[in-house]
Amino acid sequence: MQPTNSQNAPAPHTQAVALLQGNHSDPFGYLGIHRNESDTGFVVRACRPDAAAIDLIVLDEDGSEKLRAPMERIHEGGVFAHSFEWEGETKPRYSFEIDFGTSKWTTADPYSFDLIIGEQDCYFWGEGTHYDAYKTLGAHPRTIDGIEGTAFAVWAPNARRVSVVGDFNRWDGRTHIMRKRIEAGVWELFIPGVTEGDHYKFEVVGDHGELTLKTDPFALRTQWGQKTAALVHSLDHYTWNDQEWMERRASADPYHSAMSVYEVHLGSWARVTEDGNRWLTYRELADQLLDHVEKLNFTHIELMPITEFPFDGSWGYQVTGYFSPTSRYGDPDDFRYLVDQAHQRGIGVILDWVPAHFPKDDHGLGRFDGTALFEHADPRQGEHKDWGTYIFNFDRNEVRNFLIASALLWMREYHIDGLRVDAVASMLYLDYSREAHEWVPNKHGGRENLGAIQFMRQLNEAVYGSCPGAMVIAEESTAWGGVSRPTSAGGLGFGFKWNMGWMNDTLTYMEREPVHRQYHHGEATFSMVYAYDENFMLVLSHDEVVHGKGSLINKMPGDRWQKFANLRMLYGWMWAHPGKKLIFMGDEIAQWDEWNYHRSIDWHLRIGAEHSGMERLVSDLNAVYRDIPALNDLDHEPGGFSWLDHDDAASSTFTFFRRSRDGDVVLVAVNATPVARHGYRIGAPTAGTYHEIINTDADIYAGSNVTNQGDRHTEQIGWQHQAQSLVIDIPPLGVTMLRLKR
Repeated sequence: MQPTNSQNAPAPHTQAVALLQGNHSDPFGYLGIHRNESDTGFVVRACRPDAAAIDLIVLDEDGSEKLRAPMERIHEGGVFAHSFEWEGETKPRYSFEIDFGTSKWTTADPYSFDLIIGEQDCYFWGEGTHYDAYKTLGAHPRTIDGIEGTAFAVWAPNARRVSVVGDFNRWDGRTHIMRKRIEAGVWELFIPGVTEGDHYKFEVVGDHGELTLKTDPFALRTQWGQKTAALVHSLDHYTWNDQEWMERRASADPYHSAMSVYEVHLGSWARVTEDGNRWLTYRELADQLLDHVEKLNFTHIELMPITEFPFDGSWGYQVTGYFSPTSRYGDPDDFRYLVDQAHQRGIGVILDWVPAHFPKDDHGLGRFDGTALFEHADPRQGEHKDWGTYIFNFDRNEVRNFLIASALLWMREYHIDGLRVDAVASMLYLDYSREAHEWVPNKHGGRENLGAIQFMRQLNEAVYGSCPGAMVIAEESTAWGGVSRPTSAGGLGFGFKWNMGWMNDTLTYMEREPVHRQYHHGEATFSMVYAYDENFMLVLSHDEVVHGKGSLINKMPGDRWQKFANLRMLYGWMWAHPGKKLIFMGDEIAQWDEWNYHRSIDWHLRIGAEHSGMERLVSDLNAVYRDIPALNDLDHEPGGFSWLDHDDAASSTFTFFRRSRDGDVVLVAVNATPVARHGYRIGAPTAGTYHEIINTDADIYAGSNVTNQGDRHTEQIGWQHQAQSLVIDIPPLGVTMLRLKR
């Protein structure tokens, strides 16, 4: 393998000019150390436009100074050279003392180092299976031949030139021109003296000669907003303290246990009003947010995207840094601390991850090497009109590899427990949100995005195959079959799927006045027709409380009392329904206002009995869901749920029971009217004594306290297709759950 393409280099007398003009095809063939024309020694060349003078220091075998000589400025633009005699065939070690006029700096020559990327790295990257690519591409502090510095590498196969620029070279792209590895389309360079915290970008001369400054796609640490540089960073320093959690997670069974998720936007969960309304840091959140989540008995938090993004108003869904946590709230190790602390409290962390599309910001992935590299060139395939973003080209091995490496970095390096994959429907369908003439069919003439399907299967196989206990969740809103079925069975391989149908039908039903619900009874019960088609997660997400949709409490009909009662009923029905659970921050206290990413949740509302009662109800629902097997053990299997009566539309009441594999039983009754149902007979699958474990109308939740005090015993009266039954009171606009005593 040839490390350079020197056969295409310009003639020697034009090389300095070509270098300074940024047109040199092989800087390693000209700069650095080479045999001199007489073949009796060596010539060393350097390009430092910022230097007033350079001394060449040739080192002996023991590292001592053997020769020091001023280098000749052979071009006024800043190209220097010095030729010297040398016995022996081995190239000597050397360094430069660079005089900048006001300071001097001694450094090794970047062009004296051999290849830094191995042949296997190049091969697997091109194949699309280099899942550790984030350890090779990007910027990584390294020590080579005893010299400390940073190894840079970036994929830009169609670029004419790529340079590393930063504070260390005054952002001059002529100083550190990279070497192109033609076989992989990757450019590389080791720069001595560049250390952690140094800012950098890639200066790219594109396919048509245009010059752009690009943020490193594999950067491990980045700036946000208008400052878009990457920072050299190492992931080797943090010491984790969550070994117990990780070991327990590896053998856990998420399908037969509780999973209740609190969705959070870190920038607006709580603001520090007395300090300019600033957001909390990762380390502050590790105390305040986790205290709240622990108190409410959630098993997981889901973070809206914290992968670096420039625009606050995108909420993180327009990503420019797929390998770096946003610097808004701290550095990467601060984020690790948040995850670590969550695990030590027994709380899992799910990350909202956006592989469907990316923004058009100049410093980002778009037209990275002057061509449509990460995206399709044809706007019918490569652009989302609705979002003003580019669509990833999933047909390219390297693009799929880029995204899968990102996913695995969060799992491996940040101990993330799950990824919620955003906008899966937009990836699956080539005609997503397009008119008939605005999309290109696949090779079979269909509307399925075959590259995206391959990507999702490859992603899920990689995560489930190498990250024990981790999970991948699809936010997918269509009837695509097998989203959460194994790839071996023809599915996409996700672990779970958001149940958007349940969310839409249930909220539509809940927004109706109770008097009209009898005519729309099926909206509340229809979800059980398809409840086991996928491994579903029931969600009331951020999308339901923005853009004029109103808060959850304001969606509820009726007067103030009925609004709260309706919302308590909704939560009771949701927690009793098969499937994992997710609600958005602020919903636990019934916040009146829509979510606004500019401001904090209205925590002051908790001084009111209704709002604090709602918070207590969510905490209690999570506790019984977590601790009672009947409510979680068979969330995804038909044996865990049976209707008792789903046809009582006239009274807008429905009853059912949940059970576990070991015989635990919970009876559930839901009353969607403001009229209490006293003396209501309900069938029981198992004879015995039942006691109430949740009543959403209890006075501790600010309800009217129509509850079932004491034990309720079954009678040998057949009812609702059961051999025995018991009589209960069902509260108005409420849910009651009664558990079999064993």
